[in-house]
Amino acid sequence: MFDSIAPRYDLLNRLLSFRRDIAWRRRLANSVARHRCQRVLDLATGTGDVLLALAQNNAAHLAVGIDLAPEMLARAQQKLAKLKAPQTFSTIQADAQITSFQNNSFDAATIAFGIRNVQNVSQTLREIIRVLKPGGRLFVLEFSLPANPLLRAIYLAYFRYAVPAIGGWIARNRAAYAYLNQSVEAFPYGPKFCALLSAAGLIDVSFESLTFGVAAIYQGVKSCG
Repeated sequence: MFDSIAPRYDLLNRLLSFRRDIAWRRRLANSVARHRCQRVLDLATGTGDVLLALAQNNAAHLAVGIDLAPEMLARAQQKLAKLKAPQTFSTIQADAQITSFQNNSFDAATIAFGIRNVQNVSQTLREIIRVLKPGGRLFVLEFSLPANPLLRAIYLAYFRYAVPAIGGWIARNRAAYAYLNQSVEAFPYGPKFCALLSAAGLIDVSFESLTFGVAAIYQGVKSCG
C-alpha cells in the first residue's frame, strides 16, 4: 500500500495536514537534539522526513532510517542526497518488529506516524528497547483525537470523508487514505498509549499534545537498571 502511494505521499502529507506535519517533525527533532542523542534509529522512516529534520537541526551525528517499503526508501535517499545530509545518515529496508541491530546500539529511537501500522505494537516496542542504550530515549509522533467534543467531531468528519476523497483524487488510492482514519480511530492515544509504553518497560513516560490534540509526541526512557 505504501509503495503505491509513495509518488504522492509527501504532497498529500503537506496538503492534508495544512503543512503542520513539517512543524510536528521539527518539534520531534528538537526534542532529540535537546537530549544530545548522537546515534538515532528512525523506524517506519517512509520518505525520510524525520531524517531530514534531524539533519537540518544537527540533532544527531548518525541516523539510520528503516522501512519495509522500497519505493518510500528510494525517495528518502533522494531527499537526503539533495539536502547533502551527512554520510552517517542512511536508510535500510527492515522490519521495525525484528531488526538486525545489536543490543544497546542507539541513544534514541524515533517513529513518526508508524507505530499504529506495525502488526505487533508490543513486540515493536520491545525491539526498540533492546536496541536502545541504557538511558536511551524513544520519541513517538502519532495522530490522536482532540479532547474538545466540537473539535473532535469536526476532525473526525474531515478524516472520515474529506481525507479519503482527496487521497483518492491525488494518489488514485482512496482505500489507503480511508485506512488512515480507521487506523487512527482504532489506535490508543494519550494516557492509554503511555500505558503501553510503560508496560513495554520504559520509564519516565510522558506525552505532549500538538495542534489542539490532533497529534502528540510521546517520550519514554530505557531503564539503566
